[in-house]
Amino acid sequence: MARAASIIPRKPPTQVRSAQTVEAILEAAARILETDGLAGYTTNRIAETAGVSVGSLYQYFPNKEAVTAALVLADSQRFLSRMQETAARVKNAPVDVAIAELVEVSVAHHTDRPELSRVLDQEEGRLALHEDLQDVRAGIFNVVHELMASRKLETPFEPEAATQDILALVRGINDEACLHGETNLEVIKVRVCYAVFGYLRLPAS
Repeated sequence: MARAASIIPRKPPTQVRSAQTVEAILEAAARILETDGLAGYTTNRIAETAGVSVGSLYQYFPNKEAVTAALVLADSQRFLSRMQETAARVKNAPVDVAIAELVEVSVAHHTDRPELSRVLDQEEGRLALHEDLQDVRAGIFNVVHELMASRKLETPFEPEAATQDILALVRGINDEACLHGETNLEVIKVRVCYAVFGYLRLPAS
C-alpha cells in the first residue's frame, strides 16, 4: 500500500536528543488523546504538553495526523514485541496455556490505557497508515498462525482464515470492553479465552 504523503514523518530521529524529543511528542499526544480524545488535539497543544516548540514538532511531523500515525505504529510495534516474546516463552507449554498467555498480552495491551487504545483503534481505521504498520499486522498474524501450526490444531476453516477469525474475535471483545469502560483484565481474559477456545473446539481450561 502506498504511503499517504501527509502522514509521513519529515525525518527520523538520528541522535539521542532528537529521539527523546520525538518520544516526548508522542507521549504528549497520547496523554491528550487519552484524556480529551480528539477535542483540542492540535499541534500547538501537543508541542506545549511535550515541552517543545511547535517548530521543533514540525521538524519531525508535518501535521497532527502524522503524529497520530506514528503513535499508532509505535503502539502496534510494542504489542507485536510482547506477543513475540510471550510466544517464545510458551512455545513448549500446553496449547491452552499458550493461548491464554497470548490472550492476556492482548487484553493487557487494551486495558493498560483503555481510552488511548479506543482512540488509536479508531484512528488506525480512519488514516491511511504507512507500510510499516502492514508489517506489524503481518507479524501479529504470524504469531497466532505459527502457534496453531506448531500444535497441529485442527481448525474449522483454512488456517489463514481461522487465524483472521481468531484475531477478529480477540480484538472485537477487547474493543467492546474498552468502549464500555471495562478495565478488569482477568474478567475480559476469561471471556476472550472462552470465545477462542470455543472457536477452536478446545476444552475450557
